[in-house]
Amino acid sequence: MSQEYRTGREGEEFTYRGHTLEELQEMELEEVAELLPARQRRSIERGLSVQQEKLLEEAREKDEEETANAPIRTHLRDMPVLPEFVGLTFEVYDGQSFERVRIEPEMIGHYLGEFQLTRTSVEHGQAGIGATRSSKFVPLK
Repeated sequence: MSQEYRTGREGEEFTYRGHTLEELQEMELEEVAELLPARQRRSIERGLSVQQEKLLEEAREKDEEETANAPIRTHLRDMPVLPEFVGLTFEVYDGQSFERVRIEPEMIGHYLGEFQLTRTSVEHGQAGIGATRSSKFVPLK
């Protein structure tokens, strides 16, 4: 690995449930599934969908430098983040557009969709034409 990943503590190597990133990347999918949270473990044990299998194969074929220039595009927000995804860049669909997500070691065990929000925060302006008197009230600062 060309880049060293560290936890929040200075000088300490990243570990996930007692295993280093290198150990996790060498494990089989079933062994990694045993370490994941229940929901992600269950989805892997029941079998990945055809689309998820394709995404996994595409991620295994590409390396970090390739995905920095041409990220892997996907609509699969329900794909669990696996150790072999670390360092890759994905473009995850949020319902309107594809947004880039670079996978870090701390993301292992979560879903891709958790890192790309589908809703934006709304900031309301003033009341429009036809609004009632009470809704036109804007408090003074």
